[in-house]
Amino acid sequence: MSARRCSRTACGRAAVNTLTYVYADQTAVLGPLATYAEPHAYDLCDVHSERLSAPRGWEVLRLAPDTSAKGPSSDDLLALADAVREAARPAPEPVPVTGGDDPSRGVKRGHLRVLQSE
Repeated sequence: MSARRCSRTACGRAAVNTLTYVYADQTAVLGPLATYAEPHAYDLCDVHSERLSAPRGWEVLRLAPDTSAKGPSSDDLLALADAVREAARPAPEPVPVTGGDDPSRGVKRGHLRVLQSE
């Protein structure tokens, strides 16, 4: 995995912060480097993060990184465990079509019907 670089033209320094805009609130938000590069966000190095200014009338919101976080939090680990449990849960058994429907047409699963290939 290669390090992301500053989005500013001709700057080759490593990015340490991510800049996003909330146009409706006229706010520029500068926070810790995002996990993934987003198309509508700008990754900035230390120098360009410090020099950041916003248009007149706009507010700059600087979010400080959480220095106490050393790796995943307990919330992150619980969310991961829940996702693993959900993925490991067996799929529900298909309910055979009953009533006036032709059972040879397929199997009903909830509000959807799976048609058998002929």
